[in-house]
Amino acid sequence: MNTAPPSTRTEILAGVSTFVATMYIIVVNPSILSQSGLPFSGVVTATVLLSFFCSLMMGLYARNPIVVAPGMGLNAFFTFSAVKGMGIRPEVALGAVFWAGVLFLLLTVFNVRTALVRAIPTPLRYAISVGIGLFITLIGFENAHFIVASPATLVQMANFHDPIVLTFMVGLLLTAMLVARRVPGAILLGITLTTALAWPIGRWWGDASAINFGQATLVSWKGVVAAPDFSLIGKLDLIGSLKWSLAPVIFAFAFTDLFDSISTFVGVAEASGLQDEQGEPQHLSRSLLTDAVATTLAGFFGTSPGTAYIESAVGIAQGGRTGLVAVVAGSLFLPFLFLSPLLSIIPSLATAPALVLVGTFMIQPVTRIRWTELDEAIPCFLALVLIPFSYSITQGIVWGFLSWTVIKLAVGKRQDVPIGLWIVDAFCVGSLLL
Repeated sequence: MNTAPPSTRTEILAGVSTFVATMYIIVVNPSILSQSGLPFSGVVTATVLLSFFCSLMMGLYARNPIVVAPGMGLNAFFTFSAVKGMGIRPEVALGAVFWAGVLFLLLTVFNVRTALVRAIPTPLRYAISVGIGLFITLIGFENAHFIVASPATLVQMANFHDPIVLTFMVGLLLTAMLVARRVPGAILLGITLTTALAWPIGRWWGDASAINFGQATLVSWKGVVAAPDFSLIGKLDLIGSLKWSLAPVIFAFAFTDLFDSISTFVGVAEASGLQDEQGEPQHLSRSLLTDAVATTLAGFFGTSPGTAYIESAVGIAQGGRTGLVAVVAGSLFLPFLFLSPLLSIIPSLATAPALVLVGTFMIQPVTRIRWTELDEAIPCFLALVLIPFSYSITQGIVWGFLSWTVIKLAVGKRQDVPIGLWIVDAFCVGSLLL
């Protein structure tokens, strides 16, 4: 990874790359939340507004190159667990999101969240970084249908006669060559080239394969202008969401967002060197406050909790290091209040090579883990593998933290379990019970 001081051009290219890697949320988030009864167009507007304002706050206030947007996983919990599973009205669930954000703000103001981050043992930070890198890689392979589900073996390699898989392989090799040659804007150029390569699918060849992605072609125009829908702004039910029966929902939103953001800040910092003199993620307090504001605003705008995005590693791998990356990426969300149909131009296949290669950069800290010290190696290994294997950052760090505490106590190293980690463990146990 390039360690030279970034130029403005590099920062802008990194911001564009980060946006391209994260902009899928503009479509994916509404598609999930609309199943809870919220209007699709309203959630699009809420998603864009939250991503714009909070990414700008992350760039200008926290000065970190990290995009903030509605979190994946959190939107699934909102729809399938809170609304459909518990029968909560969508407006009440939005209120629960708001109160989870308020809880975050209180924890941040009193530096509780910062203390929790600092309680994470350094070896586990390395493991979390590597685990997130593997998770991003898995997402890339999945988006390209390079790895697919199998009833016999759980997962398997795809059919290499599939035009989508072949296009991905060519795009991956082209992007890898550009990155290896340190071509400026390599990842963004790779995404562009892969999009161009995907254009013939469904037109000249591979109709059936393209239909598996839910459309006749992978790259297509579906209009240009769509008016924004502000109907969800302020529609949250603040009073109805304060019932005691909804406390587990608020706690679940708060806990999941807490560890998603912490793991993202820690993992990205370890992989990129964006750390302060104490080895902590740079501008940590301001970054956590930004994340707390994002969750609070999410309930007001009409979407699931906002969180820092692991896909920001794409821009960091491009050489981005300052808040300008987040400002550029966040600003690029805003036009899609009116131009959301243009998102169909870049398919998930086109960003898949970039996501796979990000894993190359984020796996580097694995060499810093003392694998011969089993009381450290075992918890790190569990955290590292469970993040991609469980398809959940939260599950990986939960079992990493709990196993660290249990094993350290078992070998008589209680001094390696700080008080803050006991608090983290309590949250971990609570999440498993919920």
